[in-house]
Amino acid sequence: MSTDVSIDRVETWWSEGEYVSLRVRGVEREIFVRRMGSGPPLTLLHGYPASSYQWAKMAPALAGRYSLLMPDFLGFGASEKPREHDYSLIEQADLVEALWEHDGVSVTRAVVHDYGSSVGQELLARRSEGSLSVSLTDMTLMNGGIYPELHRRTEKQSRFLDPVVGPVESAHYTEEAFVSDLAIIFAHGYDARVDSEEMWRTYARDEGYVNSYLLIRYIRDRETHRDRWVGALEGTDLPLQFVWGLQDPVAGAHIAERIRERIPAARLLELGDVGHWPSLEAPDRSIAAVLAED
Repeated sequence: MSTDVSIDRVETWWSEGEYVSLRVRGVEREIFVRRMGSGPPLTLLHGYPASSYQWAKMAPALAGRYSLLMPDFLGFGASEKPREHDYSLIEQADLVEALWEHDGVSVTRAVVHDYGSSVGQELLARRSEGSLSVSLTDMTLMNGGIYPELHRRTEKQSRFLDPVVGPVESAHYTEEAFVSDLAIIFAHGYDARVDSEEMWRTYARDEGYVNSYLLIRYIRDRETHRDRWVGALEGTDLPLQFVWGLQDPVAGAHIAERIRERIPAARLLELGDVGHWPSLEAPDRSIAAVLAED
């Protein structure tokens, strides 16, 4: 597939979505939302450094049974990307709740990945505390640092976190470097060129890469909220399912092992030939897993 075709696919995704104005922490934010399908609601929350476009391979099949709600988090994709902003996973959970209120969603399933999995853990914590505004019926989680002490940062993530190096490297981030950095978290033998090019297209929109050193602070959020979020995950009575790529070097087989130990009642689909991105590398199996839970 040529780069031009990839760009056209991303542009089509954006053209078929819309912007909604959501009040988050007292500020009006312009958030891109892609909706698709009909039926009961299904909310899909993307990972880092992706966007709602991450779900493009899965969405058509899921839309045959569900009304899909797929936002771009603040700072990602086609959503507003404020500079010098204190991005946080707590704020992104506020955004999701604001979107549910905007759309009149009172009950929903959830599929979450990576960055979105941490937002999902915050939503689970709010549910356990009785403050969540909607009724979650179940949650499917895909590769992410749900146990922060087991998350293995990439070299680039560590550099972005550095208070001196991070802002400089963010300002000069290039597509070539982005694609190279992503290559190590896809499965061996998987051709990730098109997926990486398309992801860069969404990440670089409005020069969003300049915020990399701000967006990466989600790793610190995970550490700060570790006990509350892990407790919510392990203690919830909500049906959970994990769809996990075992070749993921940052959040793969070692976290799947912890899931088996700590959450034995949950369904765990282990994908031995998949890396960090089940929705991109194994969309058919990911679709089947989600539909099997309905």
